[in-house]
Amino acid sequence: MSKTDIRSLTYEELSEKLSELNLPKFRTAQVYSWLYEKGVTSFDEMTNLSKDLRAVLSDNFEIKNCRIDLKQVSKIDGTVKYLYELDEGEFVECVVMNYKYGYSVCISTQLGCKMGCKFCASAIGGFKRHLTPSEMLSEIYTAQKDLNIKISHIVLMGTGEPLDNFDNVLRFLELVTAEKGLNISIRHISLSTCGIVPKIYELADRQLGLTLSVSLHAPNNELRSNTMPVNDKWSIEELLKACRYYTEKTSRRISFEYAMIKGVNDSESCAKELAKRLKGMLCHINLIPVNNVRENAYLKSDNKSMKAFIDILEKNGLTVTVRRTLGSDIDASCGQLRAKKIKTD
Repeated sequence: MSKTDIRSLTYEELSEKLSELNLPKFRTAQVYSWLYEKGVTSFDEMTNLSKDLRAVLSDNFEIKNCRIDLKQVSKIDGTVKYLYELDEGEFVECVVMNYKYGYSVCISTQLGCKMGCKFCASAIGGFKRHLTPSEMLSEIYTAQKDLNIKISHIVLMGTGEPLDNFDNVLRFLELVTAEKGLNISIRHISLSTCGIVPKIYELADRQLGLTLSVSLHAPNNELRSNTMPVNDKWSIEELLKACRYYTEKTSRRISFEYAMIKGVNDSESCAKELAKRLKGMLCHINLIPVNNVRENAYLKSDNKSMKAFIDILEKNGLTVTVRRTLGSDIDASCGQLRAKKIKTD
């Protein structure tokens, strides 16, 4: 008999499952507290439950966990990078960053990635499967317990495409924002997508209140298709139409991520074309010095090109930021640590 993934259940679903086992209703609050407030990794840790009851739970449910395989701490800024091992021996990454407003965690949503963006290490080793809501939660619980901290912000920008794992990600958001759980505000959660257009429309219609980040990385179809295969399915025109719908439906500003790649997309003509594309949209542009990944030859733009690019965008009325580089000494960019592990195993 297959066991139920207990930490992927809502409070109501857990209550229903326990009722089916003829357990009194007050047990739901006890078990839920252990799972979602304390983040236990086994039923044996539920010490206010009898041994017999813990055995019943163990016979019917499973708690999916991450175990720390490797931990790296930046000597530059204290950023922590984890390589977690999952139950079946697969590996996934997570990064914890310390900002003035608190601790932010960047979590993975898939084992590997299907999208194949050429400048990203996440697709190295191929796509394995979607992560469950409980596994995404475990990334956070494991980091909190190890560092003895409280996470206040979440970024779904690690390995994987969140909108490709749409249903599991929505359930994760429901669980992580639940008042009786981690109770993290939805407005403190950012979701990054390479541009799965139908799901952007669906996300807009749900009006969840999260921050949507879109990996744009080019001002036109030719350049974008050269680095991002997803653009062959949904053109930049289709993507930006969906983004405008999102801002109109939610009144939330979109963040466009733009990796600055030397000699590829960082020219002044690219900046002018990008400014024309985004003019009048409720958005801001987050420029990212591209990461040097061993498996490709892309280099980050120099400071002169970066400054000229910013000047053009700002002169056209667009808000621009440059992403602060954290954990540069510990392979903190998504996919790099996992790629190393895959190659050495």
